[in-house]
Amino acid sequence: MNRRLTGALLAALLGVGACQAAKATSERSGPWLSGPLTAGRMTTAAPVPLPGYTEREYVMHGTAASYLFDGTPQPDGRWKVRAARHARYDTRLIVRRPADPRRFNGTVVVEWLDLPPGQGGIDLDPDFLTERSELLRAGYAWVGVSAQQQGVQTLKSRDPSRYGALNHPGDSYSYAIYSQVADVLRHPGRTDPLNGLHPRTLIADGYSGSSRRLTTFYDAVQPLARPYDAFLVHARSAASAPLTPEQPSPATVAFRTDASTPVLTVETETELVPPPPDFPKMNYLAAAQPDGPNFRLWEVPGTAHVDKDLATLLAREATGGEPSPCAKPPNDGQGRYVMDAALAHLTRWTRTHTPAPTAPRIDARLVRDPDGNLRGGLRTPALDAPTATLTGDGNTGANPQCQLEGVTTSWPGSRLKSRYADHGAYVAAVRKATRAAQAAGHLLPADAAEILAAAKAADIP
Repeated sequence: MNRRLTGALLAALLGVGACQAAKATSERSGPWLSGPLTAGRMTTAAPVPLPGYTEREYVMHGTAASYLFDGTPQPDGRWKVRAARHARYDTRLIVRRPADPRRFNGTVVVEWLDLPPGQGGIDLDPDFLTERSELLRAGYAWVGVSAQQQGVQTLKSRDPSRYGALNHPGDSYSYAIYSQVADVLRHPGRTDPLNGLHPRTLIADGYSGSSRRLTTFYDAVQPLARPYDAFLVHARSAASAPLTPEQPSPATVAFRTDASTPVLTVETETELVPPPPDFPKMNYLAAAQPDGPNFRLWEVPGTAHVDKDLATLLAREATGGEPSPCAKPPNDGQGRYVMDAALAHLTRWTRTHTPAPTAPRIDARLVRDPDGNLRGGLRTPALDAPTATLTGDGNTGANPQCQLEGVTTSWPGSRLKSRYADHGAYVAAVRKATRAAQAAGHLLPADAAEILAAAKAADIP
């Protein structure tokens, strides 16, 4: 008789109710879920429509380990760790899934929610917002994890009626908590957040601060049980997050090359140019590594750590308002289309063992072309058929996030007319650029059609 059934029978014999029996048994045998939450108001509700999708919040309960390095961690990421302490936790999951199970494509993207600067300590979902087109049209399920203590404490203080029972023992336990999410998705108990959907693939996803934590997770914790099938790491810096406060990781960290789990890293221009004053640890170029059998790096000039689209959605999600104005117009590049392609290729990689396409690297001298855009790298149509100069740095403002928003310097009409003889010439240039990006595997057909339609509607030149 298995352990779960034995526990339930024992509880019944002792006169414990069925619900209490299931809870007691689950607590002994692994992480378990309760919910969905109904009291109060949901924090981090999607600020975009979710056609054909449901959105719910659950609480995940369990006991997590903290880890210590076994030896001195080296920059190559080939780390060994051991469990140190254990602590109880109760944290929240956000689940967005297709309402019609026939739409589910078999892949769940599990995003380590990020804590962006200037958003009041709320953990948000920047990669869901960036990848939303591909996630929703292709039938992915998505799960957001409040893996870090600050996010949980902010939830508790903002809405005690909904989140008061949450408990986070500290960020040293965040890695084990994130690992256990995979367990409850693959092997749900009485509360099934996917409502009967059976995932074939779990993709770990993280942006900015969360991408640094995913880097540490990939090198230190993923090898222990391989809970995730692939990693999508977006906008990371050269360093990774500390394993514990007492044991920081090296100043530059690579993804270990002896692992078999695919990882695709997408870097915006902001992480590639000299870091802004308030964010000195970015400087990803110091940790850039060659592509390998299970690693791809896409460096995307003309994009920003936080572009106009993302800044707008994050502000609506966090406060219901608009982003704080910056000194200059923020970057309005096409980074989200690159992330759509990255997600699609990473999913295919896990299913068919066909690696994601490679991409040219930026010119390491960080020189700019006559249009003012950075040379080299993965070129979007916005750079190959330009109407503006797009940078990942150069902005300022009262909110420190402005340093991450880059700048869009739109060209005057006279310059556009000298570049494109007429509107048809501009559309032809965009069509050529989208075809090239599709052929390279860096742009999906649906997104190419959207870019081309926008070009046809634009008043250019």
